[in-house]
This record gives sequence, structure tokens and C-alpha cells, in this order.
Amino acid sequence: MCWLCSLKSPGAAVEHEVGAFARPAAGAVWAPRRAFLKLAAGSAAAGALAPALAQVDVGKPSTLRTLVPAETLERSAHQQYAQVLAEARAKGALAPDDHPTLRALRGIAQRLIPHTTQWNPRARDWRWEVNLIGSKQVNAWCMPGGKIAFYTGILDQLKLGNDEAAMVMGHEMAHALREHARERIAKTEATNLGLRLGAQLLGLGQIGDMAAGLGAQLLSLKYSRDDETEADLVGLEIAARAAYKPEASVQLWQKMASLKGGAEGPAFLSTHPNSPERIRQLEANVPKVLPLYQQALARG
Repeated sequence: MCWLCSLKSPGAAVEHEVGAFARPAAGAVWAPRRAFLKLAAGSAAAGALAPALAQVDVGKPSTLRTLVPAETLERSAHQQYAQVLAEARAKGALAPDDHPTLRALRGIAQRLIPHTTQWNPRARDWRWEVNLIGSKQVNAWCMPGGKIAFYTGILDQLKLGNDEAAMVMGHEMAHALREHARERIAKTEATNLGLRLGAQLLGLGQIGDMAAGLGAQLLSLKYSRDDETEADLVGLEIAARAAYKPEASVQLWQKMASLKGGAEGPAFLSTHPNSPERIRQLEANVPKVLPLYQQALARG
């Protein structure tokens, strides 16, 4: 049974609070299990209810990303994701499917995913996956192709509620939807090859072949300030359409601003630097998506 189906089963606790993290009993080891999500017809229909026009303004994606074939990067991301899960499983740090915090995160994803396709039609065919890794790292990410991971550190140290966790997840989804990793890698490899505006004359294969082996870079990739702004705003809108409080986006980054380095360091902040401007931009855009949030609440 896929985890989407299990969430729909009688008695399934979809609305757990992610902040109420229940730790395993002493000596317990998280089971080595994985779960996948394909959008069901009902979810696709829910997405069709969303207005076609975006309420936040982030412009068009960079055309430079086309130098790296999307399929190649997504395949590489899938392989890297499997490796991360295998390493977590070997350490007994991969949450089992019935873990309440993981079920809460997957419940959030179930609500967000139907609102992703307007940002990237490819997302309709992504095999979305959400997993939880036991670690003190303050971190979460979404690889190309919809491979999502949360670390318990970001939930515990920031004491995130569902609305705030939805903002984190929406932000990470937005990086994948806007293909920021694809763009970053294209720029890096184009520079390394000494390519200029006529890069395509050398053939896509040279960059595409390199992308196949770049999965390991996806976890440490640092996005530009523009990328971060796009992810903030797109994630905000996706979450609002899924009936998560827009104000939680501001609360999230206020918490980030007060975060101090832990035992393993704030990994999330190393790739997502915080700034007062970030909070100001979110505050300016919250009113734009409030009607979407209110419509979502009205639909129930």
C-alpha cells in the first residue's frame, strides 16, 4: 500500500502536529522502510480547482536551465536520494511509515502537491516521496523530481507547527519546481567549459553527461538570492492554496533568525541564508495570497 492510500484509510491520523515529535522507545530502531506517492485522480482534480494565475510575481524561469536535461538530473537525484536513505537506514535513523511525525509531514505533502503543477507541468509525473531522518541537523530539502527529506532537528529545534512545516516544505518544493538546481549546475558547468551565449553549439550532451554524476552536489548546492526569493514566494502561495496560514511564513523565518548553531550546525541556514529583507518580502506578499487561503478554508 502506498502512503497516500494509508493516509486515506479509516482512522489514519493525517493531522498530527509535526511539533509533537514522539521519540522512539529506548533501544528502538526505526524500521528500514520507504514510501512513494503518485498523485491520485482526486488530488489532480483538487489541483484543477486552483486559479490558473499566480498571485505572487517571480517572473519566468531561467532558460539557461535547458542546457541540463531535466530527465538526467532527476535520475541522478533519485540515485542520490536512495543513497541518503540507505545511509540513514543503516544508522537506524530512517523513520518508519507509521511514525506520527512522518505521517504528519506526508499529510502536509498530500495537500501541497495538487498545487504544484501550475508551476511546473513536469511535476504531474514526478514520483513524490517524503521521508524523515533522525538527526540534530536543522535541515530539509527537496531534490529535482520531488524527493523530499526532513531532519528531526529542524522540527525539534524550531518547534514547528503544521503551518510552519508546510512553509518549509513549500519552499523546498519550489526550488525543485523552479528548477533552481538545474539552473545552478548549468551555470557552473557552462563556466567550467568556457561556454558563452553560444554554448549549445557544443552540444547538450557535454553538460548533460556531467549532470548525470552531480547528484552528490544537490545536497550542498547554494542558491542565489533571487532563487531564495522565488522559493519563498512560490512556496508561500502553494501553502496558502492548501489552506496553511500565510502568516506562518513570517513566523518561520523569525524563528530562523533567532536560531543558534547546534551540535551539528544549522545546515539549513548554510544553504538558505536568513536576512531581514527576506522577512520583509514575505510580509509584503502575505496579503496577496490571503484570498487563496480563505478560499481554501471555504472549500474545506
